Amino acid sequence: MAKHLDLEEQEQLAELKHFWKQYGDLITWTLIIVFGAVAAWNGYQYWQNKQASQAAVMYDEVERAVQAGDAARLDRSLADMKDRFGGTVYAEQAGLLAAKAYYDKGNGDASRAALTWVAGKATDEGYQSIAKLRLAGMLLETKAYDEALKLVSGSFPKDFAALAADRRGDILAAQGKKDEAKSEYEKAYKGLDERTEYRRLVEVKLNALGVDPAANPTPPATVTSAPEFKK
Repeated sequence: MAKHLDLEEQEQLAELKHFWKQYGDLITWTLIIVFGAVAAWNGYQYWQNKQASQAAVMYDEVERAVQAGDAARLDRSLADMKDRFGGTVYAEQAGLLAAKAYYDKGNGDASRAALTWVAGKATDEGYQSIAKLRLAGMLLETKAYDEALKLVSGSFPKDFAALAADRRGDILAAQGKKDEAKSEYEKAYKGLDERTEYRRLVEVKLNALGVDPAANPTPPATVTSAPEFKK
């Protein structure tokens, strides 16, 4: 009986050796890939958390520079933020914050540069839209109409579509294209929630062009505008 068991064990061992010889490498590499992927994912998560933490600290530095009104410090901290953490949301927020600070100080070139960076590099559609709208407003001030119109003529997220239409209306009105401006203002009016103050401003613009949108009311959208998004 013992010999019979020994023979069975030997046969099983031989089968196991044959199986391992045939599939061992495949199994080993599969395990390496699986465990390697898990390790890489954990490492990536750790790196992302570390990046976010460091980016938050750098954003605080940009904010302190703005509050202190220190232009040189703001230049340095913003440059460091873009260089080291340019792919984070904190960098996009810092770019918008710096752009406003530069504008308030009368440094239009630096403000446009910051907005251009956010408009071109931001991964968050909201921040990208804000940058485009603000930049288009600055270009409108300098009568760079074609460049401004190009910025706001592309697709925008739903929450910003009405604001983009309003900005297009501003540009077209400045060019003397009243009919086209009316069309864009009407889009903006219809796209804004009737409870928002900004919708009333668009209504004033339409009135100035001889249009009374209240005379032919249409169901308003549920999108609400934020005046701070507009410069």
